[in-house]
Amino acid sequence: MNELQKIWKRHIYVMRASTAFIYGILVSIAMNFFWTPGHIYSSGITGLAQLITTLTKHTIFPMSTAAMLIILNVPLFIVAWFQISHRFTIFTIMAVFSSSIMIKLLTPLTLTTDPIICAIFGAAINGFGTGLALKNGISTGGLDILGLTLRKRTGKSIGTINITFNFFIVLAAGLVYGWPYAFYSALGLLVNAKVMDMVYTRQQKMQVMIVTTKPKSVIDCVQNHINHGITIIHGAEGAYMHVEKTVLFTVISRYELAELRAAMRESDPKAFVSISDNVHIMGHFEEPSI
Repeated sequence: MNELQKIWKRHIYVMRASTAFIYGILVSIAMNFFWTPGHIYSSGITGLAQLITTLTKHTIFPMSTAAMLIILNVPLFIVAWFQISHRFTIFTIMAVFSSSIMIKLLTPLTLTTDPIICAIFGAAINGFGTGLALKNGISTGGLDILGLTLRKRTGKSIGTINITFNFFIVLAAGLVYGWPYAFYSALGLLVNAKVMDMVYTRQQKMQVMIVTTKPKSVIDCVQNHINHGITIIHGAEGAYMHVEKTVLFTVISRYELAELRAAMRESDPKAFVSISDNVHIMGHFEEPSI
């Protein structure tokens, strides 16, 4: 590894550590300023931690949400260490501990107790933080780890488990606070997912068709920027000028769109590029390592 690669690697580590801290601040704001005052439950392990806190509040051993967040994630840290990667686990631990510490340290501030406002704004802030974390290559713990482990071992998503788990969280909100709060929590889950998808674009696939007279230059430049295969169709012809052209097909993530644009500016600014959103793919697609 040369010196430039070492510097870049250190930069990535610093960026991920900073992102873990920012995520901790954002989730603590969502928790202390909106969810707790509005009696709204989050999704996944965070929602389960809130539920346990509520149920043990008047017992001999009351548990705080901050403490439960760490306790519930410990078994998942072990799974991630052995099934995903050590680096991934370290940054996930940083994100979870950061959120737990900030939830404990940040003084709760009741801006409003309106459950609709608390559900929407709490979920939006948390969704932005979660999307930012995922975009920068770190996990926020919880069901993320189960999802990545399942996808790595079986190739299947964890969608059903997520839906089932969150259904019971929403059901618990209804049983503890009343059924209107179950609907408010469900609204929060939808907002959280939508905002997270807006920020985390790596999972959104796009099909790219490039019509060019400089195929070698475009292929070299695009593959230098983006590590994906390209399919070449020779012998295309423009209907207006009847100039022989080459058609190139590839699939990228929305996260890589800026890199594609840069590659096209460098290689063939006059090429015709068509991009289709949200395509579904079968077969191998190069994913960045975790």
